[in-house]
Amino acid sequence: MLSSESGLVLTISGKEILADRPVPIISNIDVVPYKRLMDPEIAIDALVDGYYVLITDFYSSGLTILRELKKYLKNIHSDQSFQGQRDFRSVFRELSHRILLLVNNNKLTVRKAPVIGWFKTLYPELNEFLLPFPQVQGLNSSWQWYEKGISIPVLDRRIHPFFGTYFPTRFEHLKLFDNWLKQYKGEKKSAIDIGTGCGVLSFQMLKHGFGKVYGTDSNPNAIIGLNEDLNENKLYSKIDLLHGDLFANCNLKTELIVFNPPWLPASYNLEGLDKAIYYDDNLFPRFFAEAKKHLKAEGKVVLLFSNVAQITKVCECHPIEEELSGGGRFQKELFIQKKVSPASRNTRRNQNWRASEMVELWVLKIRDSK
Repeated sequence: MLSSESGLVLTISGKEILADRPVPIISNIDVVPYKRLMDPEIAIDALVDGYYVLITDFYSSGLTILRELKKYLKNIHSDQSFQGQRDFRSVFRELSHRILLLVNNNKLTVRKAPVIGWFKTLYPELNEFLLPFPQVQGLNSSWQWYEKGISIPVLDRRIHPFFGTYFPTRFEHLKLFDNWLKQYKGEKKSAIDIGTGCGVLSFQMLKHGFGKVYGTDSNPNAIIGLNEDLNENKLYSKIDLLHGDLFANCNLKTELIVFNPPWLPASYNLEGLDKAIYYDDNLFPRFFAEAKKHLKAEGKVVLLFSNVAQITKVCECHPIEEELSGGGRFQKELFIQKKVSPASRNTRRNQNWRASEMVELWVLKIRDSK
């Protein structure tokens, strides 16, 4: 890995990949300074009026404003439906990102602030800049996950997700896939893991005897982080990484294609990690069209999905069912569902719909031409 004047760079297969990072504010902007002895309503009014608010004393002052902003917005956005909660989070995100912190010499300038190693890694060329408070929170959480690692039950080891990389926090779909792999009788020469993320599905396939896995991802941070993992665990000969959308313009043909796509349709333009959670109208048609080109005649396509969009009334259509009924390319070989665990008692979101959620494993094969 190398650091450049524009951040962290990885050279892989002769191509440079630049890490994504929260966009630093380096231009002069007008801000409303805030200290904890001030009335939080001053900050809330400034945010609503379109101003930036700069925290100047303690890290906890930013937490106070976020808490008061949530109270203010909940009085306005009281709809507790799934869509209502999405609307609330959208407005909260817009306003909360106007709360700023100053970073100087790889450290936050406010007192009692967390130490975040990503500042040095992702901003090597910048001595001083501003970042929105929620993005600093994200960097902090990410650094803790990266340092401590996350235990993945189906792997019997920890992964260390790089900043901006999606990682699983629920494991029912991974257990479905693991059980399927135990019974899989096909060839195990190679497989393609579409949208590999932290590489969990790829590692599962290696555990079950696959000789070579090709992991693709359009997120440069996923490729950078997974490359670190492969080098540290001496698995670089087993997994080849490809940076790009879906099949990353590769010419491979394989006996198994695995895809854990986003489970919810998007309602706005997607950026960053949202692409791992929400899908646009073209994702599934593009995937199935390309998958047929990259699948050997007797190969399988495995998709891990959920019925969450249907049970929350966000969307009545099911993109895999739509492909099977009208795509003309694939037919179903196997379909398995597994009930998900109840939402954590610690969550503040209303997730009573989890009682009806099922994760799904679909196994497809190329449709008979008869």
